[in-house]
Amino acid sequence: MSFRNKLSQMWFNIQYRLFPFLEQQIGDLSEEYKTLISVLELVRIENFIPYDPFSNGRPPKDRTRIARAFIAKIVLKLTYTKQIISLLESDSQLRIICGWENESKIPHKSKFSRAFKEFVSSNLPERVHQALISEVYKDQIIGHIVNDSTSLIGREKPLKKKGTRKERKNEANKRHYREKTGKALNRRKKQISQTTEEMIAELPSKCDMGMKINAQGIATVWKGYKLHVGIDDACIPISAILTSASVNDCEVAIPLMAKSNKIAVNLYDLMDSAYDVPEIKEYSISLGHVPIIDFHARSKKQKAEKNEEKNKRRLLNLPIVEDERYKERFPKERFNSLFKEYYGGKCIQYKGHAKVFCHAMFGVLAYTAKTLICLIN
Repeated sequence: MSFRNKLSQMWFNIQYRLFPFLEQQIGDLSEEYKTLISVLELVRIENFIPYDPFSNGRPPKDRTRIARAFIAKIVLKLTYTKQIISLLESDSQLRIICGWENESKIPHKSKFSRAFKEFVSSNLPERVHQALISEVYKDQIIGHIVNDSTSLIGREKPLKKKGTRKERKNEANKRHYREKTGKALNRRKKQISQTTEEMIAELPSKCDMGMKINAQGIATVWKGYKLHVGIDDACIPISAILTSASVNDCEVAIPLMAKSNKIAVNLYDLMDSAYDVPEIKEYSISLGHVPIIDFHARSKKQKAEKNEEKNKRRLLNLPIVEDERYKERFPKERFNSLFKEYYGGKCIQYKGHAKVFCHAMFGVLAYTAKTLICLIN
């Protein structure tokens, strides 16, 4: 039986067996709680929390329940940990859904913090997400994966840049030429011969200042991080990497493709003009993919030639297969919007790369599970 059939069978059991059983025990369930139960049943995060009954010392308690509570925090759109604790203490339905029998068993906020540190060190939400994606796409082929990034605003002090203000300004003016020379080019060449873990370990991860120009040509500046995600045809995130806000997108393309390729098989790699460099195309082809990357005009002459070619195609009404495929990039923008509004990407209260990434992956995991459920419906 394929995973999709298993998923349909699981949804049937949840909808027609689990929901009626729970409603008999704890009363009518709201739509939010039904969604939360469905997400928890699909991801089964408790299966990924290690427990050794024969180990020495005091065994950690409530880790499974706390992990379910952190998913509930994302699904219920809560910003602070104290909000989910307060809701658990006052709402008996949510308490039972997460696994606690009565109010007196709810741990203190300090235990939630210690548990979250353990989830960070074990990379829990990312491991659960990768296992879920691997199971969904087992023996399946994805049409295309869209690679892009989105800004995450942090609440910590940014890394101080070296040099005077004038030197930093000159460096910023040369930002769009970095793919030709400098650290970015050397890093991409080195990445081709590295493992995925080595590539990710060498990417900058400190909180700093970033700038991005949107489709309207308006520059946006933020303090924090940048989340690089590969999204498939069905708007499901396949892999994710968190870097400093100032990292150029083209520096993360190769590790992101390598990470996605470990989990699922795809045919096309769709990227915007920020990724238009030879090393990325070569690596995509080496994986057996077809890279479809928008041309990056780096001079006035190239811009004029690009516009002239676009006008000629429009005049002749000459569609190209690659152009039609490139138009399928909209799932990435949809993911960016939904992740920030509903899955914890807008208000990040943690500090440090590891904690921010763990929080982001809890959001990505909840988003993935809910999207899969919506596809079944």
